[in-house]
Amino acid sequence: MKLPLWDQRVASYLVRPLVGTPVTPNHVTTVSLLLSLVGAVLLAAGDRSAENWGAGLFMLGRFLDHFDGELARQSGKTSRFGYVYDYVAGCLSYSALFLALGVGMLDGLIGPWSIALGALSAPIILATTLLALRLADEGDDEDYPIFAGFELEDGIYLIGPIVWLGWIEPFFLLGSIGVILFGIWTGYRFLRSR
Repeated sequence: MKLPLWDQRVASYLVRPLVGTPVTPNHVTTVSLLLSLVGAVLLAAGDRSAENWGAGLFMLGRFLDHFDGELARQSGKTSRFGYVYDYVAGCLSYSALFLALGVGMLDGLIGPWSIALGALSAPIILATTLLALRLADEGDDEDYPIFAGFELEDGIYLIGPIVWLGWIEPFFLLGSIGVILFGIWTGYRFLRSR
């Protein structure tokens, strides 16, 4: 039996007051998506203060992403639509993040190529998310690697400290390489399942 991840454990506790209220899991997904998108827009501004706020909002949006599933389980409101909506909202958030970082890095080390790298990463994130969803529907639900209660995806919580310390450009460059490699790996998994 797998122990829940740390962020899921915290979300499980914090979401309890919402059980029995008119707030639905899809409401929480929408708020999570909006916070992440506003955070991404602020990260695209190229202004230090806006980037700091953007990183905080993006982290909060991604943390709230765990609340919808927990609320659905605890309130008995699970649905196929909610599951897919949550998946797509996460995909749109990460796609927006990389596109925004590419725009925000326009005056950085690789100049206009940052926009191209962000524009390449965004659809790869979309495609890999949709392929992973399809693989999960077909029974190939391979999880991210987990270590000490954290999974690979939890690395996004580092976006705040990375931005606040001024390391946004190396994060963007290395993250984009990671996105491309993850896209190749997911494509391989998909082709292997055929």
